[in-house]
Amino acid sequence: MARMTGGEALVKQLYREGVRVVFGLPGVQLYGVVAALRDEPGIRFVVTRHEAATSYMADGYARAGATFGTALVVPGPGLLNASAGLSTAYAASSPVLMLAGQVPKAQLGKNIGVLHEVNDQLDAIAPVTKWRRRVLEVADVAGAAHEAVEQLRTGRPRPVHLEMPPDTMESEGEVELVEPSRAERPAAAGSEIDRAAGMLLAAERPVIYAGGGVHLSGCHDALAAAAEYLQAGVVQSPEGKGSIGDASDLSLGAGLWPQSALRRYLEAADVILVVGSRLALAAPKPEQQVIQVDVDTGEIGRNHAKTFALAGDARATLEHLLERLRASAPPRRSRKAEREALRAEIAASMTQEPNASILRSLRGGAPEDAIVVAGMTQIGYYSRPFWPVYQPRTYLTSSYSGNLGYEYPTALGAKVACPKRPVVAICGDGGFLYNAQELATAVLHRINVVAV
Repeated sequence: MARMTGGEALVKQLYREGVRVVFGLPGVQLYGVVAALRDEPGIRFVVTRHEAATSYMADGYARAGATFGTALVVPGPGLLNASAGLSTAYAASSPVLMLAGQVPKAQLGKNIGVLHEVNDQLDAIAPVTKWRRRVLEVADVAGAAHEAVEQLRTGRPRPVHLEMPPDTMESEGEVELVEPSRAERPAAAGSEIDRAAGMLLAAERPVIYAGGGVHLSGCHDALAAAAEYLQAGVVQSPEGKGSIGDASDLSLGAGLWPQSALRRYLEAADVILVVGSRLALAAPKPEQQVIQVDVDTGEIGRNHAKTFALAGDARATLEHLLERLRASAPPRRSRKAEREALRAEIAASMTQEPNASILRSLRGGAPEDAIVVAGMTQIGYYSRPFWPVYQPRTYLTSSYSGNLGYEYPTALGAKVACPKRPVVAICGDGGFLYNAQELATAVLHRINVVAV
């Protein structure tokens, strides 16, 4: 036990949990936390020009850096401004810790017009967070921060929200910091994995469909090994691009528009192994058998009735599934020639101008490890099927949220996470103006991102 303020307890516990960067915009209800951040040399405080950028940058930091991002804003309008970025993080299953202030404890719930007061702030933020908590006592701050991080590390990683009043931040009390713990990521049940292995071994034309959950679980090696063993091409959602590098003949990209060559290939499959995707874009035919691997049981079967569930962490589940497959039968004969012909047909369809020429120029000038954030603009849309991705976590989208203007601040966050990699934001002329003020953030903090 040690005596400290609530703000100090929060910052010290976050440092224990691995936080090294906080994206925020200071305000009167945050002085206790900002003072503690000033005194903690191990945490970099990146100050933005608008609250929306705090959550966008935290999202980009999380997705590019394979960790969680942290944002800090004032209550009321500050948090509501940041909710735009939280909606993107929620859609993309990105682990973002949103920290917010509140009105003083004595005025909570009174609706008397205190600065930045919003009735039912926890309810207001509920649609774009998986967990929310308000902490009022200094003694509870460290435990609440630990619980917030645990929520990010267990189950489906979506944003969480922790708030406290300014008097809690600034008051002193006895605090016991909490030791961080490592969350377990269990595989699906062994009996279910056995049944899924049997389905795949009996399939004549298996296909793998990879979503963003591949990146979240880190199952890239197991996915590639399973695809090689089954000789199954890997179709990807936009969020799943990079699940397997496009240099591999096993990668078939994300070009699932109607009547496309890739759509025909997917519809010819007799079994589709879906890894970390809700299948919103894939739309298999009703008679096709789907095996869906997902840590979120609520997503399994949501978009396709004929679904066999493998509820568990994608990496652990695929590793066990691969063991069963290898123990049951030798690898299948190569179908590389078929995939190469399909890849050539897909590449030949990249004809729309000026989009095709712009993407070729950008890709030609970017190294394989460059991170691209594709905005909600024509070039961004065109990049989904046609931007080659060679490494995991190097292609970011706004998922189904579709936020205009998210791309530039998200790219800034990605650059903070990966300072040695080039980062490119593909922006629309209107979308860029949504967060153009963050050019000042980039200059102030020397975050070198290319906006196109």
